[in-house]
Amino acid sequence: MEKGGGMRYNNSKESNSAEESLMALFQKKIEPRCAYCARSRTLNEEQIVCDKKGVMSAGSHCRAFQYDPLKRVPPRPVKADFTGLKDEDFTL
Repeated sequence: MEKGGGMRYNNSKESNSAEESLMALFQKKIEPRCAYCARSRTLNEEQIVCDKKGVMSAGSHCRAFQYDPLKRVPPRPVKADFTGLKDEDFTL
């Protein structure tokens, strides 16, 4: 057991890319923005209402920032471009 009572489940340095992408959503060191702060409410697309500072732009932040992962909307994945592929590429 680790210090503080937590358990370490995976000691290996190898990691799956799917696990890495999932963990990227829940990083501890994320760029602070009022748009996904636990103390904010959306006013419109460009402004939010902060419990501490009042009306602010969605891209700004203050020292009272608390990350709320449920407010963050990750960017859409890039659509795959299959125009360079031929029918021969899909045969066995």
